[in-house]
Parts: sequence; C-alpha cells; structure tokens
Amino acid sequence: MAKFTKKFEMYSSLQANIANIYNEARNAADEIGIPQELRGKFGLTGAISGCPSPLTKKVREALNKGTTEVIPLAKLVDEIRSIVKDVYGDDYDAAPINTCEAGLWVTFDCLFSPPMQGRGESYQARYLIPYEKHLHHHGSYGRPFPGRFKDIVADRGSTAGELGFYGKRQNNTSVYIVPLVGADYSVHGIKYHPTIQLTKVDPDASAKKINTIAERHASLLTGITSLGYDTPGYGYGIKDTDGTPVLQKKLAQIACNFDVPYVIDNAWGVPFIGHDISKSGADVIIYSMDKASESTTAGLIIGKEEYMVPIRRALGMHGDRYGTTTSYGKAAYVTNDPGKESLLGIIAALKELRDNPSSMIQPVDDLYQIVTEEFEQIHPRIKNGLKITKSYNSRAVEVNYENTWNGNELGFPIFSIEDMYAGSHILQVGASQMGIIPTVAYDGNIYISPGLGTTDDNGQIIPERVRYAVKALVKLMEIVGRYSGFLD
Repeated sequence: MAKFTKKFEMYSSLQANIANIYNEARNAADEIGIPQELRGKFGLTGAISGCPSPLTKKVREALNKGTTEVIPLAKLVDEIRSIVKDVYGDDYDAAPINTCEAGLWVTFDCLFSPPMQGRGESYQARYLIPYEKHLHHHGSYGRPFPGRFKDIVADRGSTAGELGFYGKRQNNTSVYIVPLVGADYSVHGIKYHPTIQLTKVDPDASAKKINTIAERHASLLTGITSLGYDTPGYGYGIKDTDGTPVLQKKLAQIACNFDVPYVIDNAWGVPFIGHDISKSGADVIIYSMDKASESTTAGLIIGKEEYMVPIRRALGMHGDRYGTTTSYGKAAYVTNDPGKESLLGIIAALKELRDNPSSMIQPVDDLYQIVTEEFEQIHPRIKNGLKITKSYNSRAVEVNYENTWNGNELGFPIFSIEDMYAGSHILQVGASQMGIIPTVAYDGNIYISPGLGTTDDNGQIIPERVRYAVKALVKLMEIVGRYSGFLD
C-alpha cells in the first residue's frame, strides 16, 4: 500500500478503500471461524445504551420475585439509599432515575443553573469542564465558552438543532471548556475533526490551569464536572496511593475552595468497586446502571446529603410536603421516574456489588488476560504503540494506540467521534461486517468489556466467544493498518 506524508491524504485513501476493507473484514471473520449462528449476537461490549447486555440470572430472579409483589416504590428507593449508606457512610445519599443522562440533567439543573424565580433577568452561571472525551454528555448543558467551542457538538447524535444536543442547554448557563496540559487535540479521521488524546495529561499542571480559570470566573462559577473514569486514555492514568486519579482529587479540592459542587459523570462505571466518592472528594456522582453494573436500564445519583436534598426534591423522592422522610410523588422531574422494574434491578445490582464484589471483578481479570494474549499476536508496529490497561471502575479493558504517532511518520489511523456518528468509523463499522457488535473506539482509544453474548448466566466470561471478538478486532486493525500505509 502507498505511504503517505499528510494525514488528510491517508484518511482520503481509507475512505476510497472502504469497500475493500469491509470485504477483507468479512473474509477474515470466515478465516477466524466465527460461527454463523453467533454473528450479530455478540460484541466487544455490553455497555452500549443501544444494545445492552442480557440480564444475569440473579437480576432476573430478583425481577421475577419483585414484580409479583405489592411494594410501595418509596420503600424500594429507601432500600437503595440504605445499601449506598452501608458502603459510603451515612453522610451520603442516593436517588434512582431512569437514565444517567437524565441524572446529569437533573443534577446540573439543581446545582449549576441559576434560579428562574425573582424579579428581573436571571443571572449568568458558568461551570467548568476539562476538554475531555464524551464532552457531548456532561459538557453540553451550557453555551460553550470560549467561543471557539461553539460548534463542538453540532454533528453529534441523531438530531441537530434545538431538538438535538443544543436543546439540552439550561437557563442562562454556560460551560467553560478547559484544554488539559499535555493533551493532544490534533485533527484526525475521515470526517476530519479534532480528536481528544489524553494519555500524556499532566494532572498537576492541568489542575493549576483549571484553578486559574476558576479564579478568573469566580463571580459566575457554579460548579465543576468531569468524567469518573480511571484509565490513561481518558486522562486519568496517574493515581494517588489510594488508587484515585490525581486530577479528580484536585478538581474536588478546587470545587471545595470555591464552595461549588464537583459532579462526576461515571456513566460507564460501577458503584462500590469503582470510583470511591468518599476518597476523591466529589460531591455527586452519576451512573448508568445498565452499562457496567448489570442492572436493568436505569441511572443512579449518589452524593453528599447536602447536595442530594435538592436533587431528591426535584424527583419527588425527598418527602411529602406535610412532612415525611421519603416520598414517591410529583415534582419537576417526575418525567424521569425510573419505575418499579428499574428499581428492582438497581437493588439487585447494588447488592451484588456490595456483597459479592469478586463476581464482578473476575470477568475483568479474565477479559484482560485474553485481550493481552490476543494483542500479542498483532503486527509488531501496532503492538509497540499500544497501552493496555484494565479498569474495575468501568469493568473494561482499554486498548490505547495514541503512541503509534510518537515518531516522525504517520501512525495508525485515529477516528474521531464525528466519524462514529457519521458512520465513517472503519473500526466500528468494520467490526459489524464481521458479525461483531462494536464498542466505543474513537480518539485512538478502544474500550472492551464483557456482557454482550460473551458471558454466561452468572456474568462470567465465556473464553471462546471473547477470543473470537478480540481476534476479529486484531485482524481488522491489521487490515486498516495496511490500507492506511502504516503497515507494509
């Protein structure tokens, strides 16, 4: 294949050869021996909202039992609160919700946006966010600042304009997007766009920069947010002695110094065995319980009691007006009611995480072993630039290839999140051509996790199926590497 000296020429060549790449990918699936009856029914992660994992036996049993009983929903909410307090202590509280995104919306509206009541115009509020991956979730609830970021979420999602991500922006709220020190935001992809590469982030220098910006905008500052992930590809690979990412702890301290809440988006994370809010100092953390926790479709908000009171009030869960300690009634965000089955699933998942953490950790260890073994077989030029790590927080294995770009020549192709939404992300669409449901794989970062046809009824790894999926990914990367000119 031709060698290229300019990035856009390499990506243009990949676009021109998409049909050839996908044809080779289909043939590779046959060579690997992926059974026809398995194709389209298993994948590289069970943590995608559009195609969640099948429920485990324990969760199904809890649902079957609970759905046949008459249970006040307020009682189920209190059970969730009790489990959370068992682990984090009585100073913390919880509120279930229908999705993680709904949890972000309610939390930001309660804690970050200015009040709508009062005479005259509402004041302006601003929250800070690191320029990091998945910015279209926790970073899209305010008008972007500085102005160069005004179009940052224009093409993301299924719908544009006011009915798309722009429609999430809250009353008189802006979001200051802070580029991180050491990060690489170079342009890549067929849909040529800035990418977010974070393995070289300097947490100390980044925190100092964020603190300076917080000081500059103190009169507007109402909060700080970030992801809760803990891997190098997300910028959180440098950890304290207790295993907590340094940057997250520093963000919590900055928020504390300015008396504003620090809210963590930990959608692809799990409570108890993952990010420990009591160690990081965060005020609120939000989960998508169906992604990595093996729950029914639901979200969960956990936080310090002070900050959970307005959130629970907004959901109608904090208590009746005539004076009760809990309720399940009408409030501003009754539209985000999770429902009985979701509550039952959350309880079952939390009990497993609290009482039997090894059952949730073992699949991660087994997956990591298989991924590292299979990637030992990949072309040496790709392998030399890989950084493979595992995360109990996300119950996933991260394969990062940013370092293939460390030399003077072009590295392995990096696809942008815009490629993902445009359907031009070859690693994702190519996996589908092989009969494998793909995973999140943009910005030089690939997340692999168990659950989607790769685990048994108890949530444990089925090695043969995992190997099929990972072998296919390895082969696809080699095919793409040849057509990009990165491999001979």
